[in-house]
Amino acid sequence: MSEKIKFDISIENEQLEWVESKVAEFDLDDVSKAIRILLDYAILECNSEDIFSDENMRCRHC
Repeated sequence: MSEKIKFDISIENEQLEWVESKVAEFDLDDVSKAIRILLDYAILECNSEDIFSDENMRCRHC
């Protein structure tokens, strides 16, 4: 098993509510597990350009 590190992150209430709903829906251990799943999916399945390019960046709260 890999070593996990702790760090602080700031997200919007709506984002946290969505992640918490996925924790409940998929019976995950906690929000941290859900975030790790999202990150692994982005790393393994997505092109970084699809997420971070100026034309595709999606931050509804910024």
